[in-house]
Amino acid sequence: MTQTDGYLLDNQQTEAGQRFDAFATLFDPTTFRHIERFGIGSGWRCWEVGAGGTSVVSWLAKKVGPTGRVVATDIDTSWADSAARPPAEVQVHDVGAEEPPGEGFDLVHARLVLVHVPDRERALRSMAKALRPGGRLLVEDADPALQPLLCPDEHGPEQQLANRLRQGFRKLLAERGADLSYGRKLPRLLREAGLREVEADAYFPVTSTACADLESATVRQIRDQLVTAGIATNEDIDRHLANVASGSMDLATAPMISAWGRK
Repeated sequence: MTQTDGYLLDNQQTEAGQRFDAFATLFDPTTFRHIERFGIGSGWRCWEVGAGGTSVVSWLAKKVGPTGRVVATDIDTSWADSAARPPAEVQVHDVGAEEPPGEGFDLVHARLVLVHVPDRERALRSMAKALRPGGRLLVEDADPALQPLLCPDEHGPEQQLANRLRQGFRKLLAERGADLSYGRKLPRLLREAGLREVEADAYFPVTSTACADLESATVRQIRDQLVTAGIATNEDIDRHLANVASGSMDLATAPMISAWGRK
């Protein structure tokens, strides 16, 4: 991610770790499937951009082994203590404003990062620049505009409240510069960055325990902003969190679009 005072979801808040865990449960299988297809193995050099949690970094480190290298970067590396051991190294880095932390990478990967970066174009160019000839870039980002609802099956007042709060969350994100239709643009943007053999797919969780965990942590994290903006009252939020905890609603996420190409 890139440093910005307007970033809505602070990684130093308690709920951030719960969100990272939910993301790992929801999206790690998709991420790992794509990277496995690239043929990752011993000795690979990887750059994990805006790493957030440790699950992808730890998985990459096991795959590349002691002869490989995994550079994990973020503007806030307080999460990284457990991952910062060879072959993984952690660096404070702003992908939207700084030069890459090296070159000749076999793999560069970013998940749920660029949608929040103000200078997304520069960040993508930087990531492509860091690849070796033939190296792979995998960018995975949400597209909330494709599916804006928390409850696609809006059949009662609980679901209506959930969708109203989700609409407010999207409004706050957009006000802070997030591109809510970024995911669908990735194939074109990878081609424009000079990559070849570009492909993409999408993963769209419709309901799961991890979706509920993610929603609960996210709403608790942005509670004050929702109230201050007049989007919801504390009573609304308490009622919604109780509805989520009841397990009676089917909660979805925005589609995560994965796009990849070769330099």
